[in-house]
Formats: sequence, C-alpha cells, structure tokens
Amino acid sequence: MTIRIDLDVMMAKRKMRLKTLSQLVGITEQNLSVLKNGKAKAIRFSTLDKICQVLECQPGDILAYDHEFES
Repeated sequence: MTIRIDLDVMMAKRKMRLKTLSQLVGITEQNLSVLKNGKAKAIRFSTLDKICQVLECQPGDILAYDHEFES
C-alpha cells in the first residue's frame, strides 16, 4: 500500500495507549490496532476526525503517501 499509517508515532508523541485512544474515539481496540498496523483498507472520515480531535493533530500527521512502495 502506498499510504503509510503513522498512528503509532502520534500516539507515542501524545503518550497515549491503544486502549485509551479506542475508548476516547469509540472504536474497538482490535479495529484501532488494524489501522495502527497499516492493515486497514479504509477509514471513515468520522473516525479520522475523532482520532485527530483526541490526539490534537492533523490527518497528515497520521497518514502519509509513500513513493517508495508504488506498484
């Protein structure tokens, strides 16, 4: 996938654990883990919006286009 997910980096910067973030965002730890590990195929804008609110960041702090892995 050419979109890189840097959610773990932002969580570390904010010193937030997966369990805490999942509770504040309102999604399961398992679904958040799938996103964090880059295995998700999609993300709802409402979920991205809530993650950004909780982590006090921009979508670009979490999502990045990676030219290295173009197919």
